[in-house]
Amino acid sequence: MAGRLKTGIDVLDRKLDGGLPPGCVVAYTAEPASQSELLLYELTAARGTLYVSTERSKDVIEHSFAATQAQVGSPTVRHIDADDPLEETTRLIGALPDGANLIIDTMDVLERASTDAYVEFLNALKARMVETGSIALLHCLKGRAEPENRTRTEHLADAVFDLRTNVEGTEIENHLSIPKYRVGGGPNETIKLELSERVEIDTSRDIA
Repeated sequence: MAGRLKTGIDVLDRKLDGGLPPGCVVAYTAEPASQSELLLYELTAARGTLYVSTERSKDVIEHSFAATQAQVGSPTVRHIDADDPLEETTRLIGALPDGANLIIDTMDVLERASTDAYVEFLNALKARMVETGSIALLHCLKGRAEPENRTRTEHLADAVFDLRTNVEGTEIENHLSIPKYRVGGGPNETIKLELSERVEIDTSRDIA
């Protein structure tokens, strides 16, 4: 579809009619023990990317990019290590160029801010994505102790990508679903992915 920004992941772009619309904010939920970072890494190959890390250091992220077999670009990596992570992240987003990717890995640190401050941050982030015609992918870890503001992240997001990882006997299965896609016409079925060296469609079993 004209005007869409490709994610760089072929199977996902086909399901999304060519990619994501400019200005789109995606909440990407996944288990901590999954290979969810592979999708983040491959997104960087599509266009210029600001990769904001709230937990892993800049050196660790850059080492991961150098070691991965996935197709990656040359993202600008920044680590948030400040007393006010929302303020620092807002400052970085303010310098985002037009038509870029923004990846925040992970949102958990930011989601622990006060609700009022966090909602203000989310609205400013969305406005910046629209202003620059960029797309944002917010990496949200699932688990027993999810931050209270996770519901705000999923509510504001234009789309929710949910990665589920199951161990069945000797097989590890990864299913990506898009339960929310308010920008129109999301896929109705899950996508089985092979997450090993890179993001690929799982051809060993039928698509769910």
